[in-house]
Amino acid sequence: MSDTAWPLSVPVLTDGVVTLRAHTPADLAAMVETATDPEMVRWTAVPSPYGPNEASRFLADVVQAGWDAGTHLMWAIEVTGDDGEPQFAGDVVIRTRGVSTIGFSLHPAARGRGVMTAAVRLAVMEAFSNGYTEAVHWQAHVGNLPSLRVAHACGFRLVAEVPSLLFEKGRAIDGWHGVLLYGDLMFPRQPWRGDAVLTTRTRSGRELVLRAPTGHDVPRLRETFDDAETRHWLVDKPRDVPRTRTAVARWWWRAATGHAATWVVADTATDEALGEICVMDLQGLDPTSGEVGYAVHPDARGQGVVSAALTAVVEHALDPDGLDRRRLTAAAADGNAASLAALRGAGFTPTGRQTAAEPLGDDTFADLHELELLR
Repeated sequence: MSDTAWPLSVPVLTDGVVTLRAHTPADLAAMVETATDPEMVRWTAVPSPYGPNEASRFLADVVQAGWDAGTHLMWAIEVTGDDGEPQFAGDVVIRTRGVSTIGFSLHPAARGRGVMTAAVRLAVMEAFSNGYTEAVHWQAHVGNLPSLRVAHACGFRLVAEVPSLLFEKGRAIDGWHGVLLYGDLMFPRQPWRGDAVLTTRTRSGRELVLRAPTGHDVPRLRETFDDAETRHWLVDKPRDVPRTRTAVARWWWRAATGHAATWVVADTATDEALGEICVMDLQGLDPTSGEVGYAVHPDARGQGVVSAALTAVVEHALDPDGLDRRRLTAAAADGNAASLAALRGAGFTPTGRQTAAEPLGDDTFADLHELELLR
């Protein structure tokens, strides 16, 4: 990149809040804190154990060597701390000339402030503008929601979930993959669906909140999907914790790519998950429509939870400032009286019936009732 040796070869980049600069020995303690944070250990291939000696070798063998050889460009991220002093906030690296990959890590104290989104924009714009690369690829473990949030905010084309995309710590890992091309605007390509928090209440006055799903919801969602009644009507739902965790990760991916909005229905007082509700097929043949689906935890049945959630979601979906849908559809198997009643109560009207179209948990097929609601 430069005839000047590291660290003087590292360009200083800033947007006035976040600064990218060369690493210094003063960063070592915070680098160790970042590398040993549980979230870093969970989602990356950072070696363990990791201490000051490993951080020092990393500076010499990876950071400095990369800049000197031009094989990768790695910056320290700096922000102003609560004490008004500059502080190390993480790293961002762009690897390989021509067609590159990006990696980043954030110190726990800097999370939740948009720091990494700003840092990625600065690094990628520098790599594009100085001719280092024409494309930057992003990869992350399936389920790494913070990384997906950054990729979405920075305008990466979210390409696919790829089986065994990554090989880390001796095993193949499914991954998410996205790419930014030279000339792309580094802002979201579409809204993150389902980010709006909705509030409602049942007829008995129980207050509910509809919010984005989190990993903490997995045990209750697993109970929802593994319940005998749910398994009878919805045979495609996961029945164990790993598959439920994967399902939640796919909800995040579909939200980021604009294909579906999914909410967990929770008790406002306890935040305990009572079920889930979604609007799917947002980018189907008719991009102005969507299909509603839902499931309720067994201990929340018969309490008006589905009806209240449906009313809130339908209102949001038809609102031009919400999902801006012209038309909503829904379907329920013949015999699923509770679901059909909830849909009719929310304003859906029958449009047709498919014969023996819905597989059931007892290996039979039921007729499928189709319903719709127009704005």
